[in-house]
Amino acid sequence: MNMVQRVEADDKAGARKPRRLSKGQKAGLVALPLAVLAGFAFHAARETPALAAPPPPTVTVATPLVRQVDEWDDYVGRFEPSRSVEVRPRVSGAIVAVHFADGAVVRPGQLLFTIDPRPFAAALAEARAAVQGARSDLALAKADLGRATRLLDVEAVSRSDVDRLRARVQAAEASLAAADARVREKALDVEFTQIRAPIGGRISDRRIDPGNLVSAGQGTAGTLLTTINALDPIYFAFDASEGLFLKARRARAGGVSASPVEIRLQDEADYRWKGRLDFTDNSLDAHSGTIRLRAVLRNPGQFLTPGMFGNMRLASGGAATALLVPDAAVQTDQARKIVLVVARDGSVAPHPVILGPVVHGLRVVRSGLTPQDRVVIGGSQMLQMMPPGAKVQVRVGRIDPIDSQTAAPAAAPVNGEATFATR
Repeated sequence: MNMVQRVEADDKAGARKPRRLSKGQKAGLVALPLAVLAGFAFHAARETPALAAPPPPTVTVATPLVRQVDEWDDYVGRFEPSRSVEVRPRVSGAIVAVHFADGAVVRPGQLLFTIDPRPFAAALAEARAAVQGARSDLALAKADLGRATRLLDVEAVSRSDVDRLRARVQAAEASLAAADARVREKALDVEFTQIRAPIGGRISDRRIDPGNLVSAGQGTAGTLLTTINALDPIYFAFDASEGLFLKARRARAGGVSASPVEIRLQDEADYRWKGRLDFTDNSLDAHSGTIRLRAVLRNPGQFLTPGMFGNMRLASGGAATALLVPDAAVQTDQARKIVLVVARDGSVAPHPVILGPVVHGLRVVRSGLTPQDRVVIGGSQMLQMMPPGAKVQVRVGRIDPIDSQTAAPAAAPVNGEATFATR
């Protein structure tokens, strides 16, 4: 059998029965790929350099702005008219004319409504006629008394007749006085048919049109015609807590003079309305523990309207030094407020702070910072994913106050919250 035939025979035999590898051959087959991979990794490690660590982030820091500020107490209140009148008729009758435009500003004594005066004019004429009759009776009684007095000297009449005539004169005088009083009463009724404005101010709309009957009455029993609110000056009423009330009283007892109040409306950034306190109630409310106070303001253009809300601040103490930072530098950590501060070695640490109000666009920090602290005012968003104590590169910035004309309106303060304002 030649070599070719032997190989073909072996192949046929191998097809019939698979060959088995020894343990050494198996180990060699496994070790070969591992060695190849290790070689590739070794050469890759020699050819590729290690990745460099990223540089620390850069943030902008600045020391807090130090300002002398005055402490104020903030209140929320509502405007009220300094005087308010419900216009009601004093005589009953039919409305024949209305002499004002709804919502107009009226002057004291301005004619508003006219009630049909004819029945009252007739009653006045009757009363005047009664006066003439009473005056005639009085003249006759006086003439009889004069004649009787002359006859008494010659004893032609008795003294009792003279006394009766004298009593008639006195009764006639009383009747004349009563008739005069009725004339004045009827004249008042005629005058009351012209309903005039008792005060100056802005009038409401008419509640009764011409042609309707109105009735007079005591108090609110009469027909309501319209209302008038005096708006210059105008009141601003608010409630103060017992603590703030005591603080103000002790400040006054210590010689601190009462300061003017300043008020801003809901859409204003500045406290542009100036006034003064003119009333404090005589007791605190037993349920709420607050006391009612009132300020008075000039309102020449009558822009301020009763019912409008306003934020008022009232000086409650002397000047104090405050630290101010941008509102964007303040972060919230669960239930507390924090400010990120960069130490001298570049590490960042959060400082819990107690905040005050916004003054000139900056937030007052009452505690938790010192004037030397370097506060992160820019780039703080890059520190959110970094661990505590991470180091940063700093770029020195500056904190400047924001002009109140361009600052957005501040949020309404909590009623009775102590705040600050720059001088």
